[in-house]
Amino acid sequence: MQANLPLLECIPNFSEGQNEAVINEIREAVESVKDQYLLHIDPSPAANRTVFTFAGNPDNVIEAAFQAIKVAAEKIDMRFQHGTHPRLGSTDVCPLVPLANISMDEAVAYSKRLAERVANELNIPVYLYEYSATEPHRKTLPQIRKGQYERLQEKIKTAGWKPDSGNELSDNWEQVSRTGATIIGARNILVAFNISLNTRDERIAKQIAQKMRSSSGGILPELRAIGWFMEDFDTAQVSMNLLDYRVTSPLKVWEVCKALAATLNVKPIGCEVVGLIPESCVLEAGGWNFTDDLLEENRKILINAGIKYLGLDLVKPFNPDEKILEYALKKFQLI
Repeated sequence: MQANLPLLECIPNFSEGQNEAVINEIREAVESVKDQYLLHIDPSPAANRTVFTFAGNPDNVIEAAFQAIKVAAEKIDMRFQHGTHPRLGSTDVCPLVPLANISMDEAVAYSKRLAERVANELNIPVYLYEYSATEPHRKTLPQIRKGQYERLQEKIKTAGWKPDSGNELSDNWEQVSRTGATIIGARNILVAFNISLNTRDERIAKQIAQKMRSSSGGILPELRAIGWFMEDFDTAQVSMNLLDYRVTSPLKVWEVCKALAATLNVKPIGCEVVGLIPESCVLEAGGWNFTDDLLEENRKILINAGIKYLGLDLVKPFNPDEKILEYALKKFQLI
């Protein structure tokens, strides 16, 4: 990705998808910081979760992240929060992604800086994950989230599970109970990709997810997947994180899911992209084979074909100018 200046992306996930006033207060906190730009907001009432995406100057991005985490801590009380999506705290996870002119090591340093400030100034325990992780057994989100908020009081006191920042908070559940813990770390670009099925039976979605995901020895590498019923769309979904879209692309996921669904007498009826998606993912689904030169006049045709083939606009609206990462960055002249 070409850019003149260092470009860092932040994709915090907040445990609130129903209260529009709270979501707007978090948005205002992000937008109050200059030299970084809010690219997208993706709320889900049933998941009770909202994904923000912003990017820009690294120092300003982590300042915006801190201000957003601060508002979330003030406005989201985890003692009363419920939703479909697994979560650990008011700000569940805050990934930092180096997009251009910044190394992963530098992104890791920024994540640790942010973690220390969140713990010290907001009294929120923080776990570091992915490239920022300090221990192999606590590198991934599923590892850290196991037990979710409901088991956090026990977990943070357990050997091997003390927080990376804010360790002293482990014995003060009264302080931690309202906010829970936050997971912060540097990672590569991830595609959050959910496939809706023509059934309300979440057991079918769970069967398909188990056969697909890497952790259970499934068909596709670099893939996390769970099955659930998503009330927002009144359908069962296979909800996935594509950890490396160059290895396991949305097109591959779609084809495998379609084949597995057929064995269970159901079929995919559309896809949901949570947050943003790289352009190449949509182009591939539209017929681009990566070896041919892509003529500019063919780009829009391929994008539209990719949207249609994956059913990206069937579950909820999909505007490529808003949902494709590169297009959102270009809007603010970041690339």
